[in-house]
Amino acid sequence: MKRNLLAVACAVGLWLPAQLVNAASAPPLSQVKVLKVESPTCGFEDITDGQAQTRCDHSGPNIKVYVLEVGYGHQPHVTLDGFEVDGTRSPVCAFSNGNLTDCSTRTQVVGYLYVFDLKGKQEGTFSFSNTSINAPGNRMSTQLYIK
Repeated sequence: MKRNLLAVACAVGLWLPAQLVNAASAPPLSQVKVLKVESPTCGFEDITDGQAQTRCDHSGPNIKVYVLEVGYGHQPHVTLDGFEVDGTRSPVCAFSNGNLTDCSTRTQVVGYLYVFDLKGKQEGTFSFSNTSINAPGNRMSTQLYIK
């Protein structure tokens, strides 16, 4: 009897339509930019669009650089004067009002905030670049001279 019920359940399952799953594709990279530079000497310095170098002289240990990436990239390449720099990344989400925020509530991820610790390096040209994970496969980059 149990064997017959199992056979019927399997047969019925084959006739039922499969449940469709809809998911939006990941958006390509649309922006990368340095948001802030932090140091014990200057605190947080906001970086404006088109700014080529820091206004404050951050030189000294413990400099951190904050980079916003809008869209989805893979394998970021990050350097200070050509030497690779490690960092962490956290997802960034947007609410309907367009303000960027962390993803502590269930909202759509629109990009990532990276934090790079320059680990004792005191000045130089910081460069960040990444390539979209999907079409059009564009590569975006930003750089800033940190003094």
